[in-house]
Parts: sequence; structure tokens; C-alpha cells
Amino acid sequence: MSLYPLKFSPILKERIWGGNRLRTVLSKENSFEGVGESWEISTVEGSVSVVANGIFKDTLLTDLIANYSSDLLGHKVVRDFGLQFPILIKFLDAAANLSIQVHPNDRLAKERHNSLGKNEMWYVMDATPEASLIVGFTPEMTPEKYQECIANGTIEAFMEKHPVRSGDSFFIEAGTVHAIGAGILLAEIQQTSDITYRVYDFNRKDAQGNFRELHTELAVDAINFKADSQEKCVYTLKSNATNQIIATPYFTTNYLPVQGEYHTNKFSQDSFKVYICVQGSGIIQNSHGEVDFLYGETVLLPANSEYVKIISNEGCVLLEVQY
Repeated sequence: MSLYPLKFSPILKERIWGGNRLRTVLSKENSFEGVGESWEISTVEGSVSVVANGIFKDTLLTDLIANYSSDLLGHKVVRDFGLQFPILIKFLDAAANLSIQVHPNDRLAKERHNSLGKNEMWYVMDATPEASLIVGFTPEMTPEKYQECIANGTIEAFMEKHPVRSGDSFFIEAGTVHAIGAGILLAEIQQTSDITYRVYDFNRKDAQGNFRELHTELAVDAINFKADSQEKCVYTLKSNATNQIIATPYFTTNYLPVQGEYHTNKFSQDSFKVYICVQGSGIIQNSHGEVDFLYGETVLLPANSEYVKIISNEGCVLLEVQY
């Protein structure tokens, strides 16, 4: 059977910091107060995406990969990852601050968890006027001072805060201590990993009245204290063209604003493409079919697509992601 553009049923995750914008803004069905994450495309164990459209409806993404391998994923992806989907796509709604946390790199994650590490990027879709992201330490931080701050609960004072607005994007390298602040709705693109070491959680308690677990000993070995100061990504906004936000060894993300029609035959079969709609709506076509998309929806285009055409008469903005 031919591989057409694929949409998946969102996998909703309740979080202590979650709000209601996944339902009220992104129209995620069955979402409710306190849902913080919508996993859009995932092969994480226990949270595998299910196709929501066409003849493959109700098929697990892992089953599609097993049956279509490089036709779906791309030759380079299969070479590097076998039948593993290397990227996890999410939307996050932070009604309250997330914990200050860090993720391990590939080496440490493989050693401890037999997993990929977690390098990730954020694209801010909406933010309240006072909202900010925490990315990295202030210059005064040292490994010795870090231990002191953990002991006396003062680490927040030594974190770099970045005020944000819609359209801002950051790459969070594994080993960089970070947190998403209250009032931010964003798209997250990351390696396929669900490993997080919680460093500090603002002394809040869960629904049972317990402090949430911190991962102090695991985190200290994962932190890169020499990480450069993190700045937001700089990219152009040229319409009907791919504008690169960032290219990393883990994924490449482009900003793609479409007004009318965008068409390209230059479709590499080395990798699939993921299109995340962060503004507007439209239609995506390949040589085997088409699917409409709305703000807050995600489409996976198979690697063996001969072309891609995107139609949006009223205009849309997509994040285009590939390995």
C-alpha cells in the first residue's frame, strides 16, 4: 500500500504544571484542566502513536515502521537507528513553572538507561507578557557552588532567565539545566527519550501532598557546567520557503510560512519530514494522497514521497522537521 501523509491521535499527559490551553487553544479532544503535554508523534514504550487518518487508521506507528522501514523513515534513518523513530514531537502548556531539570547526553543515557539522550528545541507558540524560559546557569555557577545551592535551595537565583514571545526558539543541548516558565505554550522537538533528572521543584507538592522526587545524584553527572550561554535561535521569515531555524546531529528544523501554495520536488529519501502547524491551516499532499491540517496538528510525510505540496489560501506557518 502507498504511504500518504499521516496524522496521529494525540497522547495526552496530565502534569502538575499543566493548564487547559491544549483544549481551548489547540483543540485537543478529551483534554481537561491539568493536561500539560500532547505527544504528537511518539514511539516511546507505553506511549506509541496511532494513525488517525486513511487506510492505516488505528495502526501503531511501530507496526508501520516494521512493515515499511526505509520507505517511511528514510535510508539514513534506518542506517543510524534501525527501526526506531528518532524524534519525539510534543506540545506543552505550562500553566505553572516546570521543574528545573537536566537531560543526559547519548553516552550517559545509553550507559544508565539503554536509551538515546535528550537534546531538544522549543518553539514558543504563545506566551503571557511576563513569561520566561530558564536556559543555563549564570556565569557565577561552578560545580562547587551548585552543590551549595542544592543544599540550601537557592539554585533559582543562579539560572539565566530569557523573556519570550511567540516565535522565539531555543535549542536545549543535553546537559544544559533548564525549565519552561508559567504562561508558555510551545512545540517541543526532541530525541526519542523520556529521561528527565529533576534538579529543583520550587518545594511544591503533588496531589497526595508529597514533595516530588528529585534526582540530585543522577543530575550532577549529567550537567555540563561548561555549556555556553544559551541564546535564542535566529532565523529568517521568507514566505513560501524553508528558513532554517537550527541544524543539529539529532534533527533539523525549518520555519516554513506558506501563503497560497508551496511545492517542491526536492524531497530527499534519506529522511521522513514532520510538519507541525503553529499558525493557520491548510492541506499537505504527496504522490499518494493528501490530508488537511489545523493549528496545533502534526503531519508525518513518508521519506519515499516524490514531492510535497502545501496549500493554504489564508496562510499558515509550519515547522518542518527531519533527521
